[in-house]
Parts: sequence; structure tokens; C-alpha cells
Amino acid sequence: MNNKPFFSFLLAIVSAMMLYACSSEPETGPGKVRWDREVCQRCAMAVSDRDYSAQVRGGAEGSKTKLYKFDDIGCAVIWLDDQPWKDDARTEIWVSDFTNSEWIDAKAAWYTTGQTTPMDYQLGATVDPKNGSLNYEQAKKHIYEVEERFNTHNGQPLNIEPSK
Repeated sequence: MNNKPFFSFLLAIVSAMMLYACSSEPETGPGKVRWDREVCQRCAMAVSDRDYSAQVRGGAEGSKTKLYKFDDIGCAVIWLDDQPWKDDARTEIWVSDFTNSEWIDAKAAWYTTGQTTPMDYQLGATVDPKNGSLNYEQAKKHIYEVEERFNTHNGQPLNIEPSK
């Protein structure tokens, strides 16, 4: 009995599984953004501004985390507040530093107001505090004040479901 075809098939399957495992997205940290090809999870605008975008990684307890992308920290904050897993220890929020486009932890970032941002929440994140900058909790308050004042999304987030 010739086992060569069976072993060749088995080798192909194992190789494919290893390749898939190596290429799959990590379970922590920010992910790669396909600029101008992905849409904001909340407002459906293209994620295109490398200086003011955000990412949230999280998911239901017991499941693998998923990465969600946003065109503005305001969209990310409001969307995340509606998620039942928002307070889960695995939940991460990343924002791009408006001074160098590097990803930084949104909860550790400092926010400068008065920036021109995609959804006009006017917050630019950076690692170093500047005179008058806001911490994450103050930034969240600012976001909700802007949302209430300008009714940016009519108070209702968009539900974006993947196409089937």
C-alpha cells in the first residue's frame, strides 16, 4: 500500500494550518488598517485619516476578541459604550497620535481640543500632556457634549453588519 498520497495530503493540510495561524491577526494591540478601504464601525465613513482614527479590540466573554475600526475617537467612544463587553479586561482602545500617526493606548493618551477631525469631535490624541489637554475620561465627557450639542448622528449609532 502506497502512503505517499496520504502523507502529501497531510503535509499540505498541516502547512496550510501553520500558514493560517501565522497570518491571522494578533489577539491584542492595534491591527493594520487598510486606509480608505475600511469603514467606521459607527458612522460608515471611510477610515482614511491616519492622525485621528481609532480602534477597539474586544468581544463577549469566552469568545475571541475582534478588532473594530473608527474614523474618529468620538465614534469609537460612543460605539463602545453600547457594547455589553465594554468593561471587560480584554477590551482595548487604540487611537492614532495626531503628531506622528503612531497607535497609542487611548486611555493613557492626552487629548488636545480644537483639532479638525473626521467627525468633528475635535480631539487629537498624543502621549504627552499639553497645556489644557484632557485625559481619557475628560475626553469622553467632551465627546458626549459635542454629540448632544450637534446631534452628530441623531443620537443613534449606525449598525454595520458584514455582508453575507
